[in-house]
Amino acid sequence: MTRRLLAPVVLGAASVLALAGCAGGAPAATGSGSADGDRVAVVASTDVYGSIAEAIGGDFVDVTSVITSASQDPHEYEASAQDQLTLKNAGLVIENGGGYDSFMESLIEASGTTAPVITAVEFNHDYPGAASHDEAHADEASPAASESADAHAEGETHAEGDGHDHIEGFNEHVWYDPHTVEDLAKDIAEHLGELAPDHAADFTANADAFVEQIAGLEDSLGQIEATDAGAKVFVTEPVPVYLIDAAGLENATPNEFSESVEEGQDVPPATLLESLQLLDSGEIRLMIVNPQTGGAETTQVEDEATAKNIPVIEFTETLPEGQTYISWMQSNISALSDALAA
Repeated sequence: MTRRLLAPVVLGAASVLALAGCAGGAPAATGSGSADGDRVAVVASTDVYGSIAEAIGGDFVDVTSVITSASQDPHEYEASAQDQLTLKNAGLVIENGGGYDSFMESLIEASGTTAPVITAVEFNHDYPGAASHDEAHADEASPAASESADAHAEGETHAEGDGHDHIEGFNEHVWYDPHTVEDLAKDIAEHLGELAPDHAADFTANADAFVEQIAGLEDSLGQIEATDAGAKVFVTEPVPVYLIDAAGLENATPNEFSESVEEGQDVPPATLLESLQLLDSGEIRLMIVNPQTGGAETTQVEDEATAKNIPVIEFTETLPEGQTYISWMQSNISALSDALAA
């Protein structure tokens, strides 16, 4: 099994500066965490989180996303010296965690950043230690920026094994979970308000508006559940599972198939045969593929689905060009609805 993505990317200084421009922000010139006057310099591991930060921060943030292209694999990305400088000068850092973007752990430690670090997986209820994370936020004031970064670098804010390796049984693709993103947005607003108190009300208002848009996504998912609850879906990789769960659909994929694809390993022959037989059974209503990863086995099951007139749609890990987080999720939900109606 090979991933169709490019080999690990090592960006030079010029290309990273261009990348920052595409992401809507530029690295700060000093270590203050302020990119332009009182604008907060936010660094996100991927453009998914960069888009969310832009929605919350509005005109009062400059956002740099490290990963902005479908050709860059967060699992394999090798950070550059320019990335390290960008992290050092950040006012706020947002990562996915859970082993998905482990390059951020190395960057945070190597850069010596004093910025607070927000880890998205910690807002997911299935994440180990999620309850203790919520209690800590409820009972304590936010730590000083330097304390937050130091604790993160030492691994104190994470469950054992987080940030470096995948957690067995946990789906780290939490940006596809509306509830997680709601809580993440509120926390981003809180942190930005502490960093730029004069604009705290703006951040709160933006977060409230963003959460209302998430509620709109949930309404659309509820409409799918009302008409197609229990419909069986085959996913080549676990990326979209949170969203199909929220739509009341059933992930019928053999676990060993999707896990093998995610890990870049060969799908065992018996599992491949089981998957092909499942597609032949007539029980599968829809297939979802991740075009950023794959190999011979994913091509084989996709071809089988097409031959059986099973709709095949694509869910990606990074934002399509010209999309915001909300418009992208709505497009994915619309694709689900249209495929099930086909």
